[in-house]
Amino acid sequence: MKRQLPPKYRDHVEGRRQQGATESGSAVTLRSLAVGLVCCLVIAVGVPYGSLLIRGTRLGLSSSTPAAFFALFVLLLTLQPLLRRISRSWALRRGELITVFFMMMVASAIPTRGVMAMLLPMISGSHYYATPENRWADIVHPHLQSWMVIADPEAVRLFFEGGGIHWDAWLPALAGWAVFYLGLYLTQLCALVLLRRQWVELERLPFPLAQVPLAMVEGSGSRWLPPFFTNPVTWIGMSIPLLVNLCNGLSRYDAILPFLGLESRPTWFGLPLRLSVNFLILGFSYFISSSVSMGLWCFYLLHRIQERVLHLAGVDSLEQKLGNWSQPGVGHEMMGALAVLVGYGLWTARRHLHQVVRKAFGFGAEIDDSAEILSYRSALLGLVTGLAIMSLWLLRSGVPPLVVPLMLLCALILFIGLARVIAETGLPTVTPAMIPAGFVLSTVGAPALGPVGLAALGYSLIWTGDFLVFMTAPLANGLRLASETSTPRRRIAGVVALAIVGTLVVSCWFMLELAHKHGGVNLQPQYFKTFAKLPSEFVAQQQTDPVLPSLSGWLHTAGGALVMILLFVARLRLSWWPLHPIGYPVSMGWVMDQIWFSVFLAWIIKALGLRLGGAWFYARSRPLFLGLALGQIVAGGLWLLVDAFTGKVGNVIPVY
Repeated sequence: MKRQLPPKYRDHVEGRRQQGATESGSAVTLRSLAVGLVCCLVIAVGVPYGSLLIRGTRLGLSSSTPAAFFALFVLLLTLQPLLRRISRSWALRRGELITVFFMMMVASAIPTRGVMAMLLPMISGSHYYATPENRWADIVHPHLQSWMVIADPEAVRLFFEGGGIHWDAWLPALAGWAVFYLGLYLTQLCALVLLRRQWVELERLPFPLAQVPLAMVEGSGSRWLPPFFTNPVTWIGMSIPLLVNLCNGLSRYDAILPFLGLESRPTWFGLPLRLSVNFLILGFSYFISSSVSMGLWCFYLLHRIQERVLHLAGVDSLEQKLGNWSQPGVGHEMMGALAVLVGYGLWTARRHLHQVVRKAFGFGAEIDDSAEILSYRSALLGLVTGLAIMSLWLLRSGVPPLVVPLMLLCALILFIGLARVIAETGLPTVTPAMIPAGFVLSTVGAPALGPVGLAALGYSLIWTGDFLVFMTAPLANGLRLASETSTPRRRIAGVVALAIVGTLVVSCWFMLELAHKHGGVNLQPQYFKTFAKLPSEFVAQQQTDPVLPSLSGWLHTAGGALVMILLFVARLRLSWWPLHPIGYPVSMGWVMDQIWFSVFLAWIIKALGLRLGGAWFYARSRPLFLGLALGQIVAGGLWLLVDAFTGKVGNVIPVY
């Protein structure tokens, strides 16, 4: 955790921020709303088209919301100069661009991996893939709530094989899930509003993902091109991933051309490692503190060594299977560590939260909530309302009453904890080794849930299964960006809500149209073949081989929590301690295998640069690394456009 600044320095920093915000003008205007909504609708259609039909660069696969970055890049280099040419006053101001980008970020977290590509196949796949061999019709279907799934055989067949949409079969289930997502997003937004001041102003978390859009829009209203795009160092940084991915993209069109993989897999002392250069990670990781970056790669290597030792000792196999996305042992450790991370964060914020509660209940607190997009009273009421909606929905779906608080607690720990991780580390994607469904199983056991409860738990995989994209991360980064706009900011909440609702509706309609036109089984197989089966596979497995309460799971959870506590103590008490505790839970996610080496490169480049060139080197090198991160996303977006015109399938540029 970051140490808080003394009050006099806080006032100075806040004064500078408010001065810059005032110069940016009103953040929400009719034109910013219009531009933002158009961009959101383009994302709602373009992201699933590119991911499912073209199967190219997946701009909706990461919590960094690369679709929003690419759209802002295109906006600043095309629409913005055009508006300025018509009239200087027509050009969008900095605050308006921030609002547009905020809207695009939340929109990017919906169309594919965030919501729709998980929801639609999963609520229909159980009946489509049911066979006499898997016996889902006998052991799964009788326990499903009719309003949660699509049970009409003809509607299901047409979705997977092509034909007309049976709206009468789809609308009840879509309406039921819309209520749940209303409660989920309301809870996430309100919780982050209550924490924004603590994270942004008191602890001053770096929010590396927000550094690129802030640099892009700086000075955008007063010049033909923002200074970011006229800086040659920026283009040097962008040119590296652009050229590498130009070669890689062309090699997929013609196999004779070379493919630059920038990856090797050596084995050191029997330990296989993946050494790969990811320009997106390299760029963002440059803006985090040395202790955080060192903690990330050091704890990852320690985790791999631990795995190797346990494997050699023959104690790496566990008897219980908790389903997809949940690893017994290491997953419990990660859950315990994240619980301590979130708990310590709330303890650090106790004075702020005390003032928030006093302000919300009208007890005359000195804290000012005019800088928030919601008043503290509205945010607290919204948090309670959102949790109530989710609780009632889960109860009606069949989750036992005593299990609902455990599920929601696990979900909140993951959402808030991982959003905190992204705010501090800048990692575009952070995946947990344990999800609520797995933790609930190992805690209370499958028999305690009953058949109906197991069915409801299986369908929680839709919203807490895969964490490659989750709404809390773009909301947290968006609130950080909103801190740079002028006050009052109350209108921002309305336009963000409009962006979410509009994207949900349009992306749902477009995915249904896409699947019914081409046949879902002919689209991206991961969504329509693999993920579509997961809820019923989960339920069937627990029906035939139920998991019992696990003492081992509790011991691993307690062990992970204890290690995290000791790491915080070391950081607070030992001035020489070099490793930030946040690296410990992150090291257990599978994504770290792909990105740890890029984090290491950013750490060593920054450390050497600061030692040799000091602050001067860091200031001059910032545009280079901002360009590296943006260039990787732009390369992916440009190739997606090319593939759309040429009809090329499978030309994927990694943007996570």
